[in-house]
Amino acid sequence: MKDLASLPQPVHVRQLGSGPRQVLAIHCTIAHSGAWKGVAGRLDKEATFTAFDMLSHGQSPDWDGQGGYQDRNVEAAAMLLQQPMDLIGHSFGATVALRLAVEYPELVRSLTLIEPVFFAVADQEAPDLVSQLRKDAKPFADAIAAGDHALGARLFNRMWSSSGSPRWPDMPEATRAAMTRSIHVVPACDASLYDDQAGLLSPGILERATMPCLLLRGTETQPVIHMINEGLAQRLPNAQSQPVSGAGHMLPISHPGTTASLLRDFWSRS
Repeated sequence: MKDLASLPQPVHVRQLGSGPRQVLAIHCTIAHSGAWKGVAGRLDKEATFTAFDMLSHGQSPDWDGQGGYQDRNVEAAAMLLQQPMDLIGHSFGATVALRLAVEYPELVRSLTLIEPVFFAVADQEAPDLVSQLRKDAKPFADAIAAGDHALGARLFNRMWSSSGSPRWPDMPEATRAAMTRSIHVVPACDASLYDDQAGLLSPGILERATMPCLLLRGTETQPVIHMINEGLAQRLPNAQSQPVSGAGHMLPISHPGTTASLLRDFWSRS
């Protein structure tokens, strides 16, 4: 493993499983690396998952506001790419994974993007869906602008949680507190997600990611995700897109068995 101590803000890293296949997994916002326990547990003898807590999440330090939030997490993740690995990202974590695949293709054996929130792709395909998403997110944005992070976390969680997920009042206080702690980074991601600040959609950039790529989404997720996955499937050289019936945005947490089975099948063909 590269020297994590050389990072401006070293991140917390955990390993899950004991199998020979080396996997780097990147969680979604307002979660933490433990979100991969369900999937990794079902692949325990087949793969070893290396997962880190993004800045302002889990046991990692709070983001100091220096540099772009996506950039800083790409930097942290790159330190963990010690050999060719299977790379998985969920939601915002999937956008970090996509950047790694473009910037370090020789170290990414396969790429799995689960519900990537790369809205700039959908804006080219169906701008009306992105406009509707922004309207739906306005109460959340207003809460954050007003400094009410607890309300912002509650609204954001409601917007993206899967059907049947626990309601905010029913969640443990520690879970609500962790989400509230992390929620301020969400607006800081807008330039990367909506405006493609990293230039991934510039000509010739996504073509660098020639490794096999699996794009997963739930059938009950936000409509914009369907357009993102289909748009990426058209732009990445070696990608396939697959829906997961009955799942929502949190499918690796709500459907870990299905996610693990899909990964196992994908890896067997990669």
